[in-house]
Amino acid sequence: MTASVATRPTSVDPRAPRFGAAITAVVLLVDVFLGVAGATVAAVVLLAAVTALFGWGAFAGIRRHPYGVLFRRFVRPRLAPPAELEDAAAPTFAQLVGFVVTVVGLVVALSGVPLAAPIAAGVAFVAAFLNAVFDFCLGCELYLLLVRAGLLGRRR
Repeated sequence: MTASVATRPTSVDPRAPRFGAAITAVVLLVDVFLGVAGATVAAVVLLAAVTALFGWGAFAGIRRHPYGVLFRRFVRPRLAPPAELEDAAAPTFAQLVGFVVTVVGLVVALSGVPLAAPIAAGVAFVAAFLNAVFDFCLGCELYLLLVRAGLLGRRR
């Protein structure tokens, strides 16, 4: 999943997805609290925004994601270069997993289940928190399992 700094054009600084996960975790935690506090409309609107961002990362790629752009523009210049770069396929797949989880939460919430938005936000929060704090990307691990099982081909 890692490559030397000079080899892959489809690679990313592994700190960039963690940076995005930290922002996402904070936003999702706010969403959980909004939903639990009874601000259902606000929770659904915020979840829709997060869903759009997950979709952006999943379909445009994490290199084009707004958090990735923020990282490259404002954070990375202040850090030492990474020892290795990470293949962008796994974190991009992780964005797809987040997108699916939040889309399901949105659909169920819009069909009249008020706690669907904070539950979906809570599930996505756990994954984002694990990535941001412990550098453990659930979606990336799922991607690698699916590749090893032959259910997904590696993208180059």
